[in-house]
Amino acid sequence: MPATAVPKVHVPDLAELQAAYALTRTASVETPLIEADAIAALTGAARVFVKPESLQRTGSFKFRGAYWRVAQLSNDEKRRGVVAYSSGNFAQGLAAAARMAGVSCKIVMPDDAPPAKRAGAERHGAIVVASRHGDRPREEVASALAREIAEAEGRALLHPFDDAAIVAGQAGAGLEAIEQFARLGLPNPDIVYCSVGGGGLIGGVALAFHYLSPLTRVIAVEPEGYDGMGQSLANAAVTRVSSGRGTICDALQATAPGAAPFAAARKAAIGHVAVDDASVRKAMRIAFETLKLVLEPSGAVAIAAVMQAGEAVEGRNVLAYATGGNIALEDFSRLVAS
Repeated sequence: MPATAVPKVHVPDLAELQAAYALTRTASVETPLIEADAIAALTGAARVFVKPESLQRTGSFKFRGAYWRVAQLSNDEKRRGVVAYSSGNFAQGLAAAARMAGVSCKIVMPDDAPPAKRAGAERHGAIVVASRHGDRPREEVASALAREIAEAEGRALLHPFDDAAIVAGQAGAGLEAIEQFARLGLPNPDIVYCSVGGGGLIGGVALAFHYLSPLTRVIAVEPEGYDGMGQSLANAAVTRVSSGRGTICDALQATAPGAAPFAAARKAAIGHVAVDDASVRKAMRIAFETLKLVLEPSGAVAIAAVMQAGEAVEGRNVLAYATGGNIALEDFSRLVAS
């Protein structure tokens, strides 16, 4: 599992996060803080709150970063259009943001991405191109095809997570939560659990709490076998993993974190845990039964981590990000029943 030395990359400061949030909040949904008494009772935590970004525009947090990134395009880039690769959630967020800005959007999606996510991207106006990866890592194949399209068509190539602007845009999910705790007259959480694929969300959320609530501990959550962020943190360098196992968490199969979110995560000194598919299924079921939230597997990993945290959360105030709800009914029913 090779490690790559950490390049010097830009880490957004608090002013940049606040500037991004000032714009993105005009288009995004303020997702609520939901108190999860049942999860607190099961875990021994003092209080547990869930922030359901599954209720965000396009069904995941990805719209926040995409909207800010599109806003940074030059007039010429907007005229030429954009292209990106995504397994589905960034595809939908970018498609919606691009359509709102009048920008042509093309998305490369792995051919085994959930059909519901492809349909969602197309519904928001994206032109979707399927990539066929076979036994190769699907992220590598899709990203290579996106680069080819960018060169051939003159489109601006946007990365779904390895971009300081994406990190700054996603930080709105952290700044918004901090505002909500203050509005409710509650202290900021002791611990925050947040999912990681490529790291755009954890980078932004971690920076938000690092700057405004430095005593809050932020924990990155990944599926077992896809713990690129965890191994990168352990090695102090971006580390690519090669997992032979599958996972139901289709949106969290990045083989390494991006350099930009990894630099943000290191600055914020985050922790890390990994969860297995069985715990994710349980978390999906608990979220549905007690919070009335329909979550895709990738969106439930933070709740899964809280439920298996044991002594780490006993007597503590906890926040978990439920990051996405883009899943077909039949798939949701099958997963929670198994």
